[in-house]
Amino acid sequence: MTRRTTHPAGTLTRIKVQSELLQDNLLGDPTAREIDVYAPHGHDGAGLPLLVDLTGYTGSGLSHTAWKNFGENVPERLDRLIGDGVLPPVVVAFPDCFTRLGGNQYVNSSAMGPWEDVLITEFVPAVEAQFKCGGAGKRGVFGKSSGGYGAIVHALKHNDFWAAAACHSGDMDFELCYARDFPAALRALAKYGSVEAFIHQLETSEKPKGDDIHALMTFAMAATYDPDPSQPFGVRLPVTLDTCERLEDLWSNWLAWDPLTLVETHHAGLNSLKALFIDCGDVDQYDLVYGARRLTRRLTELGVNHRYEEFPDTHSGIDYRMDVSLPYLAKALV
Repeated sequence: MTRRTTHPAGTLTRIKVQSELLQDNLLGDPTAREIDVYAPHGHDGAGLPLLVDLTGYTGSGLSHTAWKNFGENVPERLDRLIGDGVLPPVVVAFPDCFTRLGGNQYVNSSAMGPWEDVLITEFVPAVEAQFKCGGAGKRGVFGKSSGGYGAIVHALKHNDFWAAAACHSGDMDFELCYARDFPAALRALAKYGSVEAFIHQLETSEKPKGDDIHALMTFAMAATYDPDPSQPFGVRLPVTLDTCERLEDLWSNWLAWDPLTLVETHHAGLNSLKALFIDCGDVDQYDLVYGARRLTRRLTELGVNHRYEEFPDTHSGIDYRMDVSLPYLAKALV
């Protein structure tokens, strides 16, 4: 059941940012984006560290601030952690980064949009300017699943901007977590005839099927890691459409975005982070724990300071892990 506490609630403010970088994006996604911003009770945000929440596939930052049954939403969790003295006062931003393909990996793509740059040059500066929080050395990013992927990639590529990062069950080891989904995506294409027809039926359906959402995720990953703007929605798959044989030249474009690949060329700056946290459930149903184990082993070999944990759970319903990661990040940023 929902934890009942008497801690005073922080304030939640919704701001709107007009993105110039998303203008004329291929997917036709809205360019005006809302960001919910949490400030603790008794604070207006000034001088506090800033944490940015990147949600998983099919999510939006706005979903993390909505009412939640049988549990806490993230602002309620923050109220409890801060009220109990576990978490130092911190501002947390919840940006809406949802796309027409159902989610976001928070990297630049000619199909999905330049989301790395949107976050760093538009969203975060807008929050920091209004709430007088964050700034160099006082910014952290965290997320789960696709959001965890975004957090670890931003830590690898933009450790001059972010000072701390937490990756919960993030996408990695693409051979394990993505390649097995290609046959199902091909079945969806065979059923509807094209990506365009597939998305049309999905958007006009009264009740999208779970299998269709999963196929859409594969198309979203294709548009992220190996976009082809000449194709509908920028989607091309790295397999033959009739026999599902791997097209290695296209698949290599995906693998270039795997954290297990990026760590080899981008690890040098990680030790400039004040905190790097990585965790995963030991029975994660997407097999992400194996990639997480490989990543922490490689980080250790490379001499990168980080904290790695496994916990006895799956990929689902693991928001409680924020009770561990958020205090770890915030204490490092104070």
